[in-house]
Amino acid sequence: MGHDHGPSSAATGGTLSGTYRGRLLWTIGISASITVIQVVGALLSGSLALLADAAHSLTDAVGVSLALGAITLAQRAPTPRRTFGFYRVEIFSAVLNALLLAAVFVWVLWSAIGRFSDPVEVEGGLMFAVAVGGLLANLVGLWLLRDAKEKSLNLRGAYLEVLGDALGSLAVIVGGLVILLTGWQAADPIASIVIGVLIVPRAYGLLRESVHVLLEATPQDVDLGEVRRHLLAEPGVVAVHDLHGWTVTSGMPVLTAHVVVTETALATGYGALLTRLQRCVAGHFDVAHSTLQLEPGGHAEEDGALHA
Repeated sequence: MGHDHGPSSAATGGTLSGTYRGRLLWTIGISASITVIQVVGALLSGSLALLADAAHSLTDAVGVSLALGAITLAQRAPTPRRTFGFYRVEIFSAVLNALLLAAVFVWVLWSAIGRFSDPVEVEGGLMFAVAVGGLLANLVGLWLLRDAKEKSLNLRGAYLEVLGDALGSLAVIVGGLVILLTGWQAADPIASIVIGVLIVPRAYGLLRESVHVLLEATPQDVDLGEVRRHLLAEPGVVAVHDLHGWTVTSGMPVLTAHVVVTETALATGYGALLTRLQRCVAGHFDVAHSTLQLEPGGHAEEDGALHA
């Protein structure tokens, strides 16, 4: 049995998300400030859309705080009982973010429907001004996380929350302008519904990707068929079986396989052969943590009998 932990996230000081801890702290501060300003603005203007956007901003702050807490836990060293440490906590955090967004959507939709039957006079000018301030603050948050969204599911969740809140602020701006210019009060609950609808695809996408990791499905950017073909192309390899791939957390794919090799290849040096195969996997598929079991011809049948 051979193991190669390579230059994994654990070996380089934690997960990819850990490098963005400072930016997450700034994002939390921005989201919390936006929430306070929007709640005050909603109470003064009577705008449900502003209140809905405030609730969305609050989920941003809570969601990013969950992400930061998960990152902190993920930095804890592995133990004999938890050999991969607490990396998976980041994925649970992403699930909680998705569920939190879904709850906000239900509340916004329910409240907006109530406003149609029981309309409230809204001050469009104040609604517009507060929404503009919220949009500018969200743009700062997006800039802070601009290069993080593709590197971690946890950070992608944080980025998408801020992006959705920015789009929500745009909806409030439009609603405020309509009320300010035409006096049409229905623009406020309509803007609230738009904010709610913007939440749905983000919550669904984040939950789907999180469940994909929790089910230990093959990483989306790793084709096991291609992995098998590359290994079989290596000199001395005659078969590959029990090939599995999954993700511990974002940026940490793991792969295991039984590799049947010729007696001649084994005779030339077990260690050198194992290193060559693991470098093949790491170089072509960016899988730094691989466990490959080298077997002589005929062992696959014996192994199959043991698992029958």
